[in-house]
Amino acid sequence: MSRNRLMSVLGLLMIASMVLAACGGGTVATEAPVVTEAPTEVVATEAPTEAPVATEAPTEVATEAPTEAPTEAPATEAPAVTVTPTLGPPAGDVSFFSTQFNNVDEGAKFRAILSEGGNYDFSGSEEGPLIDLVLAGAETGQGQVDVVGSVHGTFPAITDAMMNMTDIVDDLSADREFLPAYLETGLLGTDDYLYYVPWMQATYIMAARNEALEFLPDGADVNALTWEQFAQWCQALMDETGGPKCGVPHAGLFHRFLEGFLWPSHTGGMVTKFKSPEAVEMLEWARDSLWPTMHPQSISYEFMQEPLQSGEVWVAFDHVARLIEALNADPENYTAFPAPAGPAGRGYMPVIVGLGVPNDAPNPDAAVALIDYLTKPETQAQVLRELAFFPVVSGVDAADLPGGVALEAAAVEATVNAEDAVPALLPVGLGARGGEINEIFRAAFDRVVIDGEDAATVLGEEASNLQALLDDTGAPCWAPDPASEGPCQVE
Repeated sequence: MSRNRLMSVLGLLMIASMVLAACGGGTVATEAPVVTEAPTEVVATEAPTEAPVATEAPTEVATEAPTEAPTEAPATEAPAVTVTPTLGPPAGDVSFFSTQFNNVDEGAKFRAILSEGGNYDFSGSEEGPLIDLVLAGAETGQGQVDVVGSVHGTFPAITDAMMNMTDIVDDLSADREFLPAYLETGLLGTDDYLYYVPWMQATYIMAARNEALEFLPDGADVNALTWEQFAQWCQALMDETGGPKCGVPHAGLFHRFLEGFLWPSHTGGMVTKFKSPEAVEMLEWARDSLWPTMHPQSISYEFMQEPLQSGEVWVAFDHVARLIEALNADPENYTAFPAPAGPAGRGYMPVIVGLGVPNDAPNPDAAVALIDYLTKPETQAQVLRELAFFPVVSGVDAADLPGGVALEAAAVEATVNAEDAVPALLPVGLGARGGEINEIFRAAFDRVVIDGEDAATVLGEEASNLQALLDDTGAPCWAPDPASEGPCQVE
C-alpha cells in the first residue's frame, strides 16, 4: 500500500470515528468536518508528505449525534498552563493513568516508548476506577492524576474536573497539525472548551490465514462478506479441515464485538433495538449457526493473534492492536478485511483516545510536557509501528511500515468506505458505570447462545437492566441510535 493511500485510509477512519464521536457531543458535529486536505488528519499511517483528504463522515452518523456532553463549558476556567516549545524531561514525575495499554505486553512496549521522553509514571486502569479517582481529587482538592488517557466516552463523566486544553493545543500546533475532526470531538459539544487532546485512534477488523480463503462460499467477497456467509465459511472450514477454525476473543474485548458489530449489523441500533425482534432472530442465528462453528477455546481467548499464529484458528475478529503481532510476523500469509454485514448494514466501532489534564493535577507543566511528547509525529510513528494505534497528527513517517500495519490499514479503508457502513460509538455518558453495559450485552449473548435460554425472555430481562442503567445515569442515546432528549430508551 502506498503512503498516500495509507494516509488517506487513516484520514477516512479519523473522519468516520470523528463523526461518530461527534454523535456523542451536542454540537460537536452533526457531521464530521470535511477536511479537504488537512495534513492534520494523518489518521493512520500518515505520511509526512501530505494529509489525508477527508471525504466526509457517514451521513447516518451525522444525523444521529447524541448530546452526551455538556453544552457549555464549566463556569470556572481551569488554570492556564504554559507549553515549553522544546520539551526535555519534565520537571518531575508525571502521574499518567490510562485505560489503554493496561495489559502486560502492551504496557511493556508503551513504557519503553515513554522512557525515551522523560520521567513518566504510567499506570493502567479500568475506566470506572479512573473516573472515581479523578472525581475524588476534584472533590477533595488533592488530585493524584496529572494526565488522563482514555477513550472519548470517558470524558463526559469528568468534565467538571478537567482543564481546558484549547490554549495548549494552540501552542502544540506550532510544530504539528491535529486532525480538525478529532479536535472537534474533544470539545464535547461546547464552542471553546477542549476537554482532551487527541492522542490516537483504532478500530476492530477481521483477519484470516490465507489457507482459509479457499473455503469461502462461492461468490463471496472477503471485503464484503455477510454474517450468513461468514457462518457458512466457518462451517466449511470445520467440515473440510477436521475441526473449527474460526474464533472470537470471548475473554477479551468481546463486548465490543456485540455492541459495535453484531447488534448494529442486525438491528441498526445498539440500545434502542436491544430487545427487538431482529435482536431475537440474531441471537437465535448465533446460537444455531455461528457459535457451533467457533473454536471451543474462544471462550478463553483474550487476544486472537496467538491462536492465529499457532494455526489453532484460521479466521478471527479482534482489535487491530490485538491482531498486529500475527500480521507483522508473517504479512504475506494473512489477509485482513472488514467485519461482515447484516440486514441493517456493516456495523463497525471506531475508537478515538484522548489526553486530558485534571484541574487539580499535582504537576500540570510536566503533564503538558507528556502530552507534547505523545503527540509528536515521531512518537505517534512509534506507537503505530509497535502497538498498531493510528496517528492523529500529520507528518508521521509512513515509510517502511511493518507489513501487518499496511494490511490493517487496507482493512480499515475497506470498512470506512463500505456503502453499507453503520458506525457505532463506544458507550457514552455512563460514567463510572460504563462497565455495566458491557456485562449486560455479554449476559444476553451468553445466556442465549451458550446456555440455551429463550432469546426473547433473556432480552426482555436484560433490557430491564439496561434501561435501569440508562435511567440512573441519564445517558442519552449515541450512534447508531438516534439522539434523545433524556435518557436513551430501549424500545
